[in-house]
Amino acid sequence: MFEVTPAAQQEIEAYFKHKEIKPIRIFLHEGSCCGPSLVMALDEIKQNDAVYEISNISYIIDKAFLAKAEPIKVDFDEMGFSISSQIDLQSGSCSSCSSAGSCGS
Repeated sequence: MFEVTPAAQQEIEAYFKHKEIKPIRIFLHEGSCCGPSLVMALDEIKQNDAVYEISNISYIIDKAFLAKAEPIKVDFDEMGFSISSQIDLQSGSCSSCSSAGSCGS
């Protein structure tokens, strides 16, 4: 299962308002000093992707990753986007890097 809340969808639609719409990949990023996090990035659809079309925007997730992570939910609030799943993401401390609190999903 994959869900994009109305608040998140509204922000994403606003982002693409004057841009070419491209697929958005949801994936696990492990390169952060704060530990792994779920993130979004513009990408191309690949053969092993599950594709979810919501309001003319394609959300893509690797099928093998989706099987481990679902349900996945993309939300947006005053702090920005958040992506949640059933994966237990143990976070590290951001105090050891120069991220100035910008770590997170």
